[in-house]
Amino acid sequence: MVIISGELDTELDTMRGAGSVGPAGGAESCPSTDAVEPAHDHARTRDRVLGEISEHGPLTAADLGVRLGLTPAAVRRHLDVLAEQGLVDEAVSPLRGSRGRGRPARAYVLSEGGHAHLRGAYDELAVSALDFLARSAGPEAVRTFATERADRLAAVARPAIEAAGSDPEARVEALAAALTTQGYAASTRPVGDGTSRAGMQLCQGHCPVQHVATRYPQFCETEAEMFSDLLGVHVQRLASLAHGEHVCTTFVPTSTPPPTAFTLSGATDTHGTTTRTTGERNRS
Repeated sequence: MVIISGELDTELDTMRGAGSVGPAGGAESCPSTDAVEPAHDHARTRDRVLGEISEHGPLTAADLGVRLGLTPAAVRRHLDVLAEQGLVDEAVSPLRGSRGRGRPARAYVLSEGGHAHLRGAYDELAVSALDFLARSAGPEAVRTFATERADRLAAVARPAIEAAGSDPEARVEALAAALTTQGYAASTRPVGDGTSRAGMQLCQGHCPVQHVATRYPQFCETEAEMFSDLLGVHVQRLASLAHGEHVCTTFVPTSTPPPTAFTLSGATDTHGTTTRTTGERNRS
């Protein structure tokens, strides 16, 4: 009988799991799921492997086999491909510190490339869903969705901003900290000190909805309006990742009284984003 390497791996895994060799003919081989999987399904299975590692990693091939219903040998073949593509990295397995005999199991986590790959897949799905929403319910439905998302983000940030008191710089810093917890990598820096145009620049080095906002600017618009509502001042979006800049930058005035350019109702930013407070929107 000729046994190819993949089948031999499967046989050895079965024998180790049973703790003994089976009947006189040797351990009965369980065929690898990967061996009968159509070629066009391989990429889909590898995406499932990535998803499990993203949510539950670090995971070993045996862990993944249990979760996905695949043999460890089949999982290892997928992991080899993912490693070659730079999507997974080896990590220290929880078993590495044990004193058990034998070689410690290899565990896997997502690499930076793996995170980017998953974001790309979800981005395309999100854009497709919003395209359907716009076609079936109209563009205003997309804005309503974007507004509800901004409201949820505001609910996360509001307690910290209120705890910061009335100091405008402390409030902007509290907003930045809250945004960072939601994946925005936000920071602040003062600008225009000692002038009538003193303020803070709120910088966001990452945007979880960047790809979506490129197609649907309603997400940038409602986010800027949310900033105005939370901080109680008009803000101006100066740059945006969705427009191709390397960072989202928002100017928040802190001088008293605020600069005239930002106190006019319906002030417009460099990308045409109008920011108004809740009261103004309710009166319009």
